[in-house]
Amino acid sequence: MSNFLLEAKNLCKTYTLGRVKVPVLRGASFTLAQGEWVAILGSSGSGKSTLLHLLGLLDECDADSGGVWFDGNPVADLKFSARNAYRNQSVGFVFQFYHLLPELSVLENALLPNMVNAGMGWASKRAQAQQHATELLDAFGLSHRLTHKPAELSGGERQRVAIARALANQPRVLLADEPTGNLDTKTGGEILDLIAAKHRKGLSIAMVTHDPAVAARADRVVKLVDGRVAGERD
Repeated sequence: MSNFLLEAKNLCKTYTLGRVKVPVLRGASFTLAQGEWVAILGSSGSGKSTLLHLLGLLDECDADSGGVWFDGNPVADLKFSARNAYRNQSVGFVFQFYHLLPELSVLENALLPNMVNAGMGWASKRAQAQQHATELLDAFGLSHRLTHKPAELSGGERQRVAIARALANQPRVLLADEPTGNLDTKTGGEILDLIAAKHRKGLSIAMVTHDPAVAARADRVVKLVDGRVAGERD
């Protein structure tokens, strides 16, 4: 059994654009230990986001490539319901552009993972989930914004909501794709401070970035070049 919480081996991913095949990942491997923060650094087009999507089962690798393991178990072998459970419970996602639902309030957006996870049992779990989401949002300085819609928030506030949503189900891994890329330096630093606080409490993090200053906050840096891991450093 693997000693890593999350592991990818020899991942290949090719997209087809019309008649042209475009290889994005060309045998990339990656490991994340329990409680570790790893930054995935690379230029635009190097395959960073694609790697993150494969780790979170938002996409699938090429049929003839390697695979992804979580807690030593291959995620490719998971049945449909188990794959959904992995995405909804074991990992949380944060993206550069927030992806909040504009018609929902701050609290309702943060509650979405709980609603999906609870399914038909939502009515009996709603009070507890709402309390947890409210506590998260309060910790992120948003207690005065619970009933506001995303359009009424600043970029930094929207990203705080997105992080709260990602952590709503208390995942073991946070997958963050350029979480500060759309923010100014000060606000981006505040967002990284929030993530770092969760990391100190044991959250494992894989974070894509093109910014060496952001990568410097991590325990370890993996560099992707042309779809391959070209090197890494502590």
